[in-house]
Amino acid sequence: MLSRRTSPKRPNMSESKDTESLTESLTESIKTDGEQTTNTTTSKVSHAMTGDGNVSMASFKLLLLVLMVLQNSSAVLVGRYTRSNRPQDDMYEVSHLILICEAVKFILSCALEAYGQQGKFMESVQTHILSNPLEALKISVPALLYVVQNSLLYVALSNLTAPVFQVAYQCKLVTTAVVSVIMLNRVYNSRQWVSLVGISMGVAVVVLGERKAEDEEKDAEKDVNLGTGLVAVSVACLSSALAGVYFEKVLKKPSEGADKPAASVWMRNMQLAFFSVVIALCQGGLKDTGKSYLHGFDMWVWILVGLQSGGGLLVAAVIKYADNVLKGLATGVSVVLSSALSMVFFATPLGPKFGVGAVVILTSVWFFSNPLPAACSAKMKAESEGGNLLPK
Repeated sequence: MLSRRTSPKRPNMSESKDTESLTESLTESIKTDGEQTTNTTTSKVSHAMTGDGNVSMASFKLLLLVLMVLQNSSAVLVGRYTRSNRPQDDMYEVSHLILICEAVKFILSCALEAYGQQGKFMESVQTHILSNPLEALKISVPALLYVVQNSLLYVALSNLTAPVFQVAYQCKLVTTAVVSVIMLNRVYNSRQWVSLVGISMGVAVVVLGERKAEDEEKDAEKDVNLGTGLVAVSVACLSSALAGVYFEKVLKKPSEGADKPAASVWMRNMQLAFFSVVIALCQGGLKDTGKSYLHGFDMWVWILVGLQSGGGLLVAAVIKYADNVLKGLATGVSVVLSSALSMVFFATPLGPKFGVGAVVILTSVWFFSNPLPAACSAKMKAESEGGNLLPK
């Protein structure tokens, strides 16, 4: 019996193509799913890193503001201690103190710039000062504005009673916010505007609460000119706001390219301190006052020099990484803290005005930084929507 040889079955061409097509589609599907998974993972990691960066920057801003509150309060207390309970012959000259503070600030700024540039300090000076003197001269603007502010404050003090002066001068915080909106395109909501006004009024109430009876008697004897005083204090507030916001704009100016890196905050502060030293010299920093230079500079006065000079550097950092309005909030809180500590260390009597002002300041600072409670927000929103339905 013959065995029948079975020939191998040839594969169907259509089935082969279908198999290859199915294999390719599965491969592409797996590749696409892998890419989507990778992109999703990368997006999540990037989002997490961004969130961590925002949290760390917020913490850094908060640290700067806390340090500023402590520095302001310490400088007020030490400054008051160095001017109280001393014979007039042992008192230091304020013009000498200002010049020394600005000179120390300049030296500290140079040291920090040299440290930040890692041995390339002279290259930084060449890039940002010698090769571009007009750019460096821009920093003379805030220095001159501060001179105008200080000069006008003396005019205002000579023509206004202390209560009117304190209330009017605290408008500088609101003025700074207005100038920030104009020059920096900053946006504040109605809650924050109300908070800024509350802080200004609270500071005025706290300062007025520390006044003594003899101060009120002096005000009663003073020959005042209300119009001149109000104009002077208004221009002083505007000068202060313009100086601070202009300096903030210069500090936050972006780099113009790899060949022209932006100046660091220490380089800008170094330039500002240089112009401040020149102005202090012109205003009589080396004038013969009948006392030897640095007369009366004991340990506490040098501590005050360190606080004032370090405070100048701290203000520059706050303006760089936060803004002028937040600096104003920190100043308001420091007024409350320094007044409370003054009661402890100097037995300064604080009446009910201090309590009212302190509550207003701290409440306003909280509401400036935090949204209203949900119930209040919903009510305000409902009232706003209801108002839109009324006939015009």
